Amino acid sequence: MTNGVEIKVVQPVGRASEPTTSVPVTVAAAHQQPQRHELDEFRPLNRWVPWLVPGFTVANIVVFVITMYVNDCPKNSTSCVARFLGRFSFQPTKENPLLGPSSSTLENMGALEVYKAVHQHQAWRLFTCVWLHAGVFHILANMLSLILIGIRLEQEFGFVRIGLLYVISGFGGSLLSALFIQTGISVGASGALFGLLGSMLSELITNWTIYASKLAALLTLVFIIIINLAVGILPHVDNFAHIGGFVTGFLLGFVFLTRPQFGWVSQKNAPPGYVATSVKAKHNAYQYVLWILSLILLIMWFTVGLIMLLKGVDLNDHCSWCHYLSCIPTSKWNCRSRASCESSQIGNQLNLTCIINGRSNMYILLEDNSSQLQQLCSQLCS
Repeated sequence: MTNGVEIKVVQPVGRASEPTTSVPVTVAAAHQQPQRHELDEFRPLNRWVPWLVPGFTVANIVVFVITMYVNDCPKNSTSCVARFLGRFSFQPTKENPLLGPSSSTLENMGALEVYKAVHQHQAWRLFTCVWLHAGVFHILANMLSLILIGIRLEQEFGFVRIGLLYVISGFGGSLLSALFIQTGISVGASGALFGLLGSMLSELITNWTIYASKLAALLTLVFIIIINLAVGILPHVDNFAHIGGFVTGFLLGFVFLTRPQFGWVSQKNAPPGYVATSVKAKHNAYQYVLWILSLILLIMWFTVGLIMLLKGVDLNDHCSWCHYLSCIPTSKWNCRSRASCESSQIGNQLNLTCIINGRSNMYILLEDNSSQLQQLCSQLCS
């Protein structure tokens, strides 16, 4: 991983990142074949041609190429990887084993750095970091997952709902990451990708009555999600972005991906002269309840989260065990941030020296705040 960089990665398990459920059908449909126009209500595959997800994929790749151009490794290092690529060559593997740019380049391009986002009024980093990647391996893993997950969802639900779901989930992942990881920088699209995974789970739940093989589909999807979240316990992988994106996408799925009841669709597309014995509601009562609850929780989450972030709250101060959600230390690795500094203080004057790059700076402290010291150290080492 790049020095001081938290990355967000979704690891596809075979084709597990695709929706694992079969095309939704009802129990009644297993005994009789509904007419073609009835199936179309549940199988919009015939109505939506995916273009937004491929567009997002291209955009991420273009941004990565631009980032490598700006990085210009030969100008700053004599040991670049693949030097024949010129200014597109990669930083030394000791600095970035993912074959990518330096952390300072990522920061300049818009990586999530909490101190700048909060204290320098650069909240836009909560959005821009989703479009940046730490290296070739990072972007390949994420774009493969985006194609496997996103294209199928866009085929079923259209570009508007999936586009909003992707962007909002990415923001939700960045927000939770910023509340817990306040040193170093964070980049990657997998907060948004976990949002798509979360929406698949809520879509299965809210449209439960129109699916066949419900339990098998649910267990398979939950297994895939657990495997992907488990990757986040590795060091320097931003699992808080994964969790934040997943929860946001899960709630958004109840809002954006609710399907009508099969009975309502049948009545709507009934031939002229057909008389219904009873009028079917478009949605079940529990779908409306889930829709309202999810919308309320989303509004509360974003409102409270943004207020806490802008006030400089570090949630680690209020949850002593939460850091284990992002990294579990073992004999093979530790979870300490790579940003490490030596300090000396006289009065309110603080002198910091980054152990990694030897850079020093003097700061004037208005208050004794350990979170502020960590942020200054991270900024100095970037």
